[in-house]
Amino acid sequence: MAKPNSFLLETLLSAVRSCRACADLPCGPRPVLRVHPAARLLLIGQAPGRRVHDTGVPWNDRSGARLRAWLGLSPEVFYGPLVAIIPMGLCYPGTGPRGDLPPRRQCAPLWFGSLRAQLPAVECTVLIGLHAIRYHLPQRQPLAALLRDAGDGHHLVLPHPSGRNNAWLARHPWFEAECLPVLRERIAALLA
Repeated sequence: MAKPNSFLLETLLSAVRSCRACADLPCGPRPVLRVHPAARLLLIGQAPGRRVHDTGVPWNDRSGARLRAWLGLSPEVFYGPLVAIIPMGLCYPGTGPRGDLPPRRQCAPLWFGSLRAQLPAVECTVLIGLHAIRYHLPQRQPLAALLRDAGDGHHLVLPHPSGRNNAWLARHPWFEAECLPVLRERIAALLA
């Protein structure tokens, strides 16, 4: 495992936080992420929602509460040094006719590789929502098949924890009954 360079990480985070590649965003750019070189778990979501944009705290909304429950993590652990959070789009993309817009396509290619390189201790990555899943696992399997497959050892997948997915969750009760206990056990062992 490569030793992290804290100066390089702080320089990179400064560049990320001052990014203006999407200066035309409706609420302006405000990258929201958490990285720490000791992180063992990486959570890759889609893009911050409006509340997250306003507070600057990742997953600081109802979706985040559901995600923490799914993962079996307290807020202290979730926001602690063992968990890194990097969305596909670092800034709130705005709202469209059916909810928040998808993450901007230019963001992940611009920043993700450099940020991921600063996380040498990550042993497991959780891809949350279809935008994250399709970027990192582009073979286009249905979400249910990916969930039942239990990942490739390095990647786990989750549906987005938004209330907009309640209908999907109701149609797939096995997700909460079968997948979540295995996921919680694996994450507890990883972070122990």
